[in-house]
Amino acid sequence: MEVVLRFLVVGLGSMGKRRVRNLLAMDYKDVAGFDLRADRRAEAEQKSGVRTFADFDTAIAEHKPDALVISTPPQYHFLYADKSFALGKPCFVEASVVDADKFLALYERSLKTDILVAPSCTMRYYPGPKKVKELIRAGAIGKPLNFNYTTGQYLPDWHPWEKVEDFYVSNRDTGACREIVPFELTWLNDIFGDAEPLACSRAKVTDINADIDDVYHCLLRYPGNMLANLTVEVVSRPKATREFRVLGSEGQIVFSGEERCVRYCNLQNKEWVRHEWSSGTVESNYINPEEPYIAELGTFVNAVKQRDRSLYPNSLKDDHGILQTLYRLEELSGKNA
Repeated sequence: MEVVLRFLVVGLGSMGKRRVRNLLAMDYKDVAGFDLRADRRAEAEQKSGVRTFADFDTAIAEHKPDALVISTPPQYHFLYADKSFALGKPCFVEASVVDADKFLALYERSLKTDILVAPSCTMRYYPGPKKVKELIRAGAIGKPLNFNYTTGQYLPDWHPWEKVEDFYVSNRDTGACREIVPFELTWLNDIFGDAEPLACSRAKVTDINADIDDVYHCLLRYPGNMLANLTVEVVSRPKATREFRVLGSEGQIVFSGEERCVRYCNLQNKEWVRHEWSSGTVESNYINPEEPYIAELGTFVNAVKQRDRSLYPNSLKDDHGILQTLYRLEELSGKNA
């Protein structure tokens, strides 16, 4: 069985640098990077010691990767995923928010081959969502009835080293809040089922230098008539916010990102039962640990090695459905996307 050993990371911005670190942490040594920007190539070479390329075709010809990791801004995800597929190479793609129909068509083409195109679902690998899923599946709070979830971080704090207007989060199609709504729905829908959009309110409430809505309030209904309030914002400062509470017929679950804790109580355990975790390995200028990203990429690599796409838990078809939810929420808000 062929073993994937050589990787090309496409895009060496914040996520691309992380993915290089992930692969090196997994003991893959033959890792190279491609980026059009000389400063990003130089930084990757200096910090990670990987070879970099200024031209995509040259990177393919000289490095001869077995798989690609696509970490460009979202508007270029499909371009490089399509190139990777045409080359017969599996690829991992960061969370996307545009080109939904093109990706669905790529998914349908991929089913006729053994080439895996794996869309990111990072939050499923975080300790909090994993524990929430475990408790829901175990029936710890009976039937889920309602949840309220607020998550966000002040947008200028995302990349302290550059101005908001200098990267994709300031563009309306790929704006920060717009991107994070499906990013969160990917793990929520994995637990509770497909969401039905009921209402949405979105607006720009800050003076951040970007023509985007910086708060999305979403009302959803899940199977079993479960209701949900999802708020995604890029307003929270000086600390990020991640607070989730689900009410069930026999108890409740609370997930706090700041406390790094999931706690629950029910009719049998009326005092809180707590599950905590460490902060993990957090790189300078990042707020999220490396471990979930390593685990996610490890799942992709294993699925490619085994030539079994079912070993990877997310698909382009799943992503397409979630993006349709986002688009419908935006229609319900009564504003132009």
